Amino acid sequence: MTRTGARARIEELRQEIRRHEHLYYVAAKPEISDYAFDQLMAELRRLEEAHPALVSPDSPTQRVGGAPLDALRQVRHTTPMLSLDNSYNEGELEEWLGRVRRVLGRDPAGMVAELKIDGVSLSLTYESGVLVRAVTRGNGEIGDEVTENARTIRSLPLALPERPPSVEVRGEAYLPHAVFRELNRARREEGEEAFANPRNAAAGSIRLLDPRECGRRRLAFFAYQVPRWEGTGFACHSEILERLAAWGFAVNPGWRRCRSLSEVRTFIGEWGGRRARLGFDIDGVVVKVDDLEEQRALGTTSKFPRWAVAYKYPPEGERTRVRGIVVQVGRTGALTPVAELEPVFLAGSTVSRATLHNADEVTRLDVRVGDRVWIAKGGDVIPKVVAVDPSARSADFEAFRMPDRCPVCSTPVVREPGEVVVRCPNRRCPAVQKQRLFHFVSRAGMDIEGLGRRFVEQLLLEGLLEDPASLWDLDVERLAALPQWGEKSAVNLIEQVSAARTRPLWRLLVALGIRHVGEKAAKVLAARFGSLEALEMATAEELEQAEGIGPTISASVVAFFAEDEGRELVRRLRHRGVDPRQEPQAPDPAQRPLSGLTFVLTGALSRPREKVAGLLEEAGAHAAESVSRRTTFLVAGADAGSKLNKARELGVEVLDEEELKALLAKKGVAW
Repeated sequence: MTRTGARARIEELRQEIRRHEHLYYVAAKPEISDYAFDQLMAELRRLEEAHPALVSPDSPTQRVGGAPLDALRQVRHTTPMLSLDNSYNEGELEEWLGRVRRVLGRDPAGMVAELKIDGVSLSLTYESGVLVRAVTRGNGEIGDEVTENARTIRSLPLALPERPPSVEVRGEAYLPHAVFRELNRARREEGEEAFANPRNAAAGSIRLLDPRECGRRRLAFFAYQVPRWEGTGFACHSEILERLAAWGFAVNPGWRRCRSLSEVRTFIGEWGGRRARLGFDIDGVVVKVDDLEEQRALGTTSKFPRWAVAYKYPPEGERTRVRGIVVQVGRTGALTPVAELEPVFLAGSTVSRATLHNADEVTRLDVRVGDRVWIAKGGDVIPKVVAVDPSARSADFEAFRMPDRCPVCSTPVVREPGEVVVRCPNRRCPAVQKQRLFHFVSRAGMDIEGLGRRFVEQLLLEGLLEDPASLWDLDVERLAALPQWGEKSAVNLIEQVSAARTRPLWRLLVALGIRHVGEKAAKVLAARFGSLEALEMATAEELEQAEGIGPTISASVVAFFAEDEGRELVRRLRHRGVDPRQEPQAPDPAQRPLSGLTFVLTGALSRPREKVAGLLEEAGAHAAESVSRRTTFLVAGADAGSKLNKARELGVEVLDEEELKALLAKKGVAW
């Protein structure tokens, strides 16, 4: 192909790929299959590799390709990114509108009501229509440059069709609920702390130093403002939203131009009722004066624009008071702030403690001792603080600060780039050791029945335990002499501990608490290598040959066996007969007939969905929580819901249970 022909075909492919990206990521109306899309992208890559001079920064191939960064550069905003003044009831909305009337001498010509997305604010600069810079809000004056990460967001155009000389676009990066659930599921499988909420995950993702990892987080973006422009013009905010949509941005769904406060109230009521059914988090409605000349006349304070206000929806849950804030240290060294509360009855039980998750969440909530707060149960299980009532705060309530040293061992804490978790790096920290013992004997670990937290703490205090290997040094006589024990209890525990020697290798790998190694990874490693000895000798490259084991897990496994503490613990376990082995299995596609296939299960099946998912994964498939373009099959049982509709929209093949059984039989997988 000639250079002229290649240039024409490259531009044709880019336009077609951009159109399909917009249809999928913004309009949610895909026209082609994943395979067809991948073929277009592969052809574009081949042509660009053959003609590198024709590669441009706005090409779809350049979305994820940057090398990891050493640090994020600080950038000053041309126009400050101000916060919004908040209102919590209709009376406060009336007060805001009254202030607007006093400045203008009349009612505004109109207002725009938009959903307040609970995400991370970004400022995007386009020069000659091409994205050249993305900066976080930061402190409003200075933010972090995250251009390479922003380029990975598929709903964010790399180039504008009109190619204006210079435009700044502001909006909100966020994680859709389905992506957030899948991300947390993967983190739990890898033995990692789950993110507190989608906003927390989005904040951590956009500031990652590795753009490729940010791309895997699948952030989305809503554009909501154009504060600065050249080569184009706008008269009102509603016109800006329409132009943003025409440029290919996703804009706030359901925004509405309102002529009166009554229409604003109607909008607030409508979306308040639909809030729980949205696929992303909102915490209120933003009301803006529509006319830009009126906005300029109203101006800003040092903190807020006078032409806009946020109406905050009331938080879910119960209201109580914070008595204190303590910091717990987990088995990975993670420091977790916990609010001690005035007891309150919530979802069937009395709650006196609630998690604050991590340092970012404490900063976002600005929760202080003495505050009135709302608490809810995450997944109806774990109590968490969801909001603070600032109107009930006294001036002498001091802001909480995460400690710079471990509260147990006084080691300086660390925070890895892109992580939201602050950790104690001391593996011999008493709190870390205790939590690791709890984990080692738990059902998720070696499943030693009868050895709960209370007994582990007692054995630690008596000096009978120091690490997991010391469990096999316990004897009946010393146990029986302990308070609340006796010979029968002691004999039972010794029998349980002795029986744990025969637990499968994957259970021991999970119990060891190797970072990023959860049940799924442990089963893969156990099947591939067969023994602790083989794992200890394996290189990172050899580990990554196992299906589903990537650089993060392999580096963690290598680091565990490279450290003196890890090697010594394994040696001590082997010396006590805790050295489970199994016949290693070389990768054999015939033994994993569903490799490369992704299934999503929905509705009622004749067997529990967890069992079916396990069967599929054992045969090499990936069992996902949500439907996407990467889904191979949706298995729909009785009363299938929204996932079935999504699969039909995306053209994903749908199987009923009988069709699934037929597929498995064809692949040689027993039901």
